[in-house]
Order: sequence, then structure tokens, then C-alpha cells
Amino acid sequence: MRTQVTVRLGDEIAEGLAAAAKKLHVKRSEVVRLALERFIREEDAEAEPRPYDRVKDLLGSLASGVPDLGEAHREHLRAKFRRDG
Repeated sequence: MRTQVTVRLGDEIAEGLAAAAKKLHVKRSEVVRLALERFIREEDAEAEPRPYDRVKDLLGSLASGVPDLGEAHREHLRAKFRRDG
């Protein structure tokens, strides 16, 4: 099934659409269709939480008890390997 949609575009967007169609060697309607498909795909992807969003409330929420761990992590690791080693 196909649905026809009528859209009013400003001059700048209309010129960009015409240029894209010419560059891709397709009709303007095909460029609009491709743009809508991409927009819908990206919106769907944004609906899914990103890995960062899943754990962002946990970041920085734990204390190691070592005040300079971020600055001297390499030295702390070396000392740990020497002790356990």
C-alpha cells in the first residue's frame, strides 16, 4: 500500500532536496522517502536505552577507600601485583 503525502517546504530545504535528488540521480520523492526511513530508524534506535544510559546512575557511586586511585592507578596496580605476585 502506498500513501501520498503533500508537504510544503521552505526555499532552502526545497533547494537542498533538488540538489540531493540530482546528485543521487533519483526523483525528489525518493530522497524524501529515504530521509523518512532513516529518521524513523534513528528514532526507533533512540527509544532503546544506550549502554551508558543503563549504568550512568552507578558511575561514581562506589568508593574504593583509596583517595588518589584515579591519579595513581598504575602505581596502585603495581603494588597489588607485587603483594599478590
